[in-house]
Formats: sequence, C-alpha cells, structure tokens
Amino acid sequence: MTQRRPRVSDLGRIVRAAGHSWRGLTRAARFEAAFRQELVLAAVGVPLGLWLGGDGVDKALLAGSLILVLIVELLNSGLEAVVDRIGEERHPLSGAAKDLGSAAVFLALLLTAGVWVLVLWS
Repeated sequence: MTQRRPRVSDLGRIVRAAGHSWRGLTRAARFEAAFRQELVLAAVGVPLGLWLGGDGVDKALLAGSLILVLIVELLNSGLEAVVDRIGEERHPLSGAAKDLGSAAVFLALLLTAGVWVLVLWS
C-alpha cells in the first residue's frame, strides 16, 4: 500500500483549521471569564506539574488534567453559545443543557484535584 503525498489543498485545510482553532481560543480568552481563570490555573499548574511530577506518567497526569479542564470549559462555552443563539426565552431544556455543561466542568476540576492529590501524596 503506497502512501500518497499530501496535496497543497490538504495543507491549506490544515492551516485553515488551525486558524479556526486559534480564533476559538482567543475568543474564549477574551469573552469567557471562567476560561480565563482556568487558563491562569493551567499557566501556573502545568509548569509546576512538570517540575513536581516524578516520571513521565506523573507529569502527564498532572499537566494533562489541567489541560482537560480547559477542553471541557471550551466545550461548555460552545454549548452555552448554541443555547443562547437558539433563543433568549427561558426553557427547561436550555437550563438543563447549561447545567449539564457546568457539571462537566465541575467534574473535570474534581478529577484534576484528585489526580494532583494522588500523584503528589502517594
């Protein structure tokens, strides 16, 4: 089986996708207070986790758990944007969607705390 060479159009698609991703990150940093707070936590915690982690697995768990919080927050912010786009009127399903997204962020934060406790104090 031969592997085809990437075409210029494939590379252009990758560059465009990276641009969309960058716009999403900058939008979250500008307009989402929770993302900014978690970004500060990650900016401090990731280097600290890489320094405190014993082996590669420890470092990956400490740093990765913080990055996971950012990922879940981005998904939650996207969900909230879609719900808000649909309509401003209050609806039980809209509230449920936002609450579920918030719960996912909360669980990611609890997971991070648990990982840090288990890795650093075991």
